[in-house]
Amino acid sequence: MATSVVRTRLAATASVLALTIAAPALAQTAPDGGATAVDDIIVTAQKREESIQDVPIAVSAFSAETLDAMKIEGGAELMRAIPNVSFSKNNFSMYNFSIRGIGTKAISASSDPAVAVSFNNAPLIRNRLFEQEYLDVNRVEVLRGPQGTLYGRNATAGVVNMIPNLPGPDFDAMLKAEAGNYGSVRGQMMVNIPLTETFWVRGAASMTKREGFDENTFKGTKVNGRDLYSVRLAAAWEPSDRFSANLIWEHFGEDDNRSRTGKQLCTRDPGPSQIGSAPIVSLADRGRMSQGCLPGSLYDDAAYGTPNAIGLSQLFIMGNVGLGFLTPTRPRIPVSALIAGVDPYGDVSQSKDLREISTSYDPKFVASNDVYQLNVKYEIADNLTLHSQTVYTKDDYWSTQDYARYISNNIFNDSLGRYTITGASLNSQASPGGVYTDPQLGPSNRMESADLSRSDNRQWYQEFRLQSSDDGRFNFNAGANYLDFKSTDDYFVFNNLFSYLAEYFYGDNLSTNVLDTRKCVDGSVGECIYVDYSPIGNLSGDGHNYFRSKNQVHTKSWAVFGEGYFDIGDAFSLTLGLRYTNDDKTSTPYPSQLLLGVVDSMGYGPSSGGNVARGYPALPDIKQSWQAVTGRAVFDWKPNEDTLFYASYSRGYKGGGANPPRADLNATVVQYQPLAETFDPEYVNAFEVGAKVQSQDGRVRFNATAFYYDYKDYQVSQIVDRISLNENFDATSMGLEFEAVWRPTRDFRVDANLGLLKTRIGDGEGSVDVMNRTQGNDDWVVLRPWVQVPSNCIAPKKHVEKIFSTPIGLATAPFALAALCGGAARVGSFDPDFPSSLEFWRPNMLDITYRPFLEAPNGGRGFDADLSGNELPNSPRITVNVGAQYTWRFSSVDVTARADYYRQTDSYFRVYNTEYDRIKSWDNANISISIDSMDHGLSAQIYVKNVFNDDAIVDAFTNSDDSMLTTNVFINDPRIIGLNLTKVF
Repeated sequence: MATSVVRTRLAATASVLALTIAAPALAQTAPDGGATAVDDIIVTAQKREESIQDVPIAVSAFSAETLDAMKIEGGAELMRAIPNVSFSKNNFSMYNFSIRGIGTKAISASSDPAVAVSFNNAPLIRNRLFEQEYLDVNRVEVLRGPQGTLYGRNATAGVVNMIPNLPGPDFDAMLKAEAGNYGSVRGQMMVNIPLTETFWVRGAASMTKREGFDENTFKGTKVNGRDLYSVRLAAAWEPSDRFSANLIWEHFGEDDNRSRTGKQLCTRDPGPSQIGSAPIVSLADRGRMSQGCLPGSLYDDAAYGTPNAIGLSQLFIMGNVGLGFLTPTRPRIPVSALIAGVDPYGDVSQSKDLREISTSYDPKFVASNDVYQLNVKYEIADNLTLHSQTVYTKDDYWSTQDYARYISNNIFNDSLGRYTITGASLNSQASPGGVYTDPQLGPSNRMESADLSRSDNRQWYQEFRLQSSDDGRFNFNAGANYLDFKSTDDYFVFNNLFSYLAEYFYGDNLSTNVLDTRKCVDGSVGECIYVDYSPIGNLSGDGHNYFRSKNQVHTKSWAVFGEGYFDIGDAFSLTLGLRYTNDDKTSTPYPSQLLLGVVDSMGYGPSSGGNVARGYPALPDIKQSWQAVTGRAVFDWKPNEDTLFYASYSRGYKGGGANPPRADLNATVVQYQPLAETFDPEYVNAFEVGAKVQSQDGRVRFNATAFYYDYKDYQVSQIVDRISLNENFDATSMGLEFEAVWRPTRDFRVDANLGLLKTRIGDGEGSVDVMNRTQGNDDWVVLRPWVQVPSNCIAPKKHVEKIFSTPIGLATAPFALAALCGGAARVGSFDPDFPSSLEFWRPNMLDITYRPFLEAPNGGRGFDADLSGNELPNSPRITVNVGAQYTWRFSSVDVTARADYYRQTDSYFRVYNTEYDRIKSWDNANISISIDSMDHGLSAQIYVKNVFNDDAIVDAFTNSDDSMLTTNVFINDPRIIGLNLTKVF
């Protein structure tokens, strides 16, 4: 049945696309009666007003009417109307808008987007334009390809420019109300008031509120809803023909239960049952050699499993019992409140419905964004105009959700009357009645986990530009700009096992036969792990009982640029542009402090590996600077008014940055595997040829583009050691793009676009795949290291086999396995060739000279996967959109029916291109019927988006090793039905 539906959709697509591409021939025979030319649209792609057909750039532009007809209500939906474009949210606070395979796959706080997002021609580094809905829009322009002159830095893939309606000299007003499924209620309003002949004001506002698309089956609630609003106020002053100014303020706010990510998938890894000739009998030992999740296809039923977390829970038991016992100079008497041998997710099943999750922790999403913009234009001489643009923006963001999104088993014992490892019976307040109370997550008998992503951003931008508009053969556009951007990003992960271990690692009230927690403060005697008892909604942020990644970045950038436009004869033109950019980026690294204490003045307490008792001290600033010369050269030929051919070369640049710091571990306890501290900037050389053609009667418009990119140091991230590690890869991208519109009569219109794309990572490029660290090498096995060490490692199978082949090895397996990891905890100096059992594990770690296994590749991280020839992430080879509409005209009412169909083929969400990485092809169909009464200024519309109600995975994200390599998926919106009424005054 599914195959039949796909074939039917593909057949319909191919038929309409063939009809559209054949449109030039059909238009010649179309009847003249009632024919209407395709509407022209004026764009500012070159920061001057031009017809879109006269601009020698691959640009798509959409008027407010077109956006409404296609039901493109926000930036995320633009991909349905533009060839070779894809979009997805990412795991934290931003998004990935990809053009021709180039997007933002680097998610570090110090990385920049590859697609420059502009509001009224001003760049916005952090924005909500892809989350809010369009409000009183004049048009949206999308420029494909590097825009290295006028738009400059971080425009290596292209530019998305949202142009709002500005105040005008005539009164105008509009009211719009809408209702739909999922309890959706929406409204918009606009009013334009001329206060004097030269001074006008305009206001617009919108709101959307709906229930969630997803269901929390554990609580029986709807989640992933929206409650948002936008307000824009603008004033314009034009006292003379030579001077004009406008001031804009736009505010966006959201406060709801929206989820940043969708369901969490996992193909469960049971762990090995045998290593060589040694059987692995204990489930706990198997868990310590399990990744948690295997790299299976996200579309198999097995992907709806839950991770093998027994290795994780056993590490906490080791930490609680073992670490205290390891220091003979200060004996401790820990009590484990955890149930030994329990897998928190054992036998837990997931619904195979992508829109169903199971969690006791509902998400919360709060965002606020303000844009202030002042634009001044002054004609200092005939045909010579000075432009000034001043922009200040601030963006604040706070979002929390369940980190796992499925319910765990009970993992806590009743801690009253539990026996310690010394045999004494003591009462511990850790989990009376089998319930542990976490400071941030509250009481639970299960493993609870949640994250928190928050961001605080400020931007200042100033541009001055001098532009000519002479009737002669030469014009120019030259200017300079300055950007100052400050960002503070925090990402927290809370887990009640973290807090439990931090609180109950020690007990010091033995005289009362009760093990108490001890508040850890600066100056404490002995090691302790500081616990923050503030609530998650008002977090102090200085605790070591949770993971915190704090990143502060300050970017200063200035540039000078210019473009010259030369008319060479009557039909030929040449554009030459050049830009010099200077970027200074300062990153302030704050190492994470999860479960880390401090060594006291007597030298006790090295077991957790920390250096500070409380808080998150900063390391020295990382200062980086780059200078780049970019630009473009375009040669175009216009043999007649209806035809334009062009060929161009452009160079683009995007700055590099610093990778976030890892945990602040004491080197006498733990040593890290080597990772790069910084990542390089991106550069691209792009070659493009294109044609823009329309028929003489204006009924047909056909644009075609071919391009080739040579990309150096494309930035891609993955989570390693609990940080977003950014890596650089050389790559190429090539493709074809076709856009067509056919309007054979006044009432009938067909439009279509087709994108063909081929991307390729360069030869010799490699990277460690965290999902497959051994790369199929049977002589190595994956191990889960010590509790404070973030990432898995690989170790020689022969050594692991020897551990499980002897009684003493079995007895000390947790510590011996940890000692095998190159760069892992210095718990022992394990050498499997020593005959004495005392040499398997030496408890006095202060006297150890650590001997890593030097033969381990990449310091024990794993073998490099060969990426040569792989495709770039989020680069479907084919994207296609076909739309058609017809209008029936009655005496005073027009009725218009429209249908749109979009499809993209398979792609990958990571550079490794394995079956696990594959995103299957998906499609989307939308229909609408509009009724317009121009005499009364009334219109009504009913629409259906995602007609077939398909649930499609559009992107995915791999979590960290210590999150057991689960996968967060992002899915499209379900079927949405709406009815709206609009009144224009």
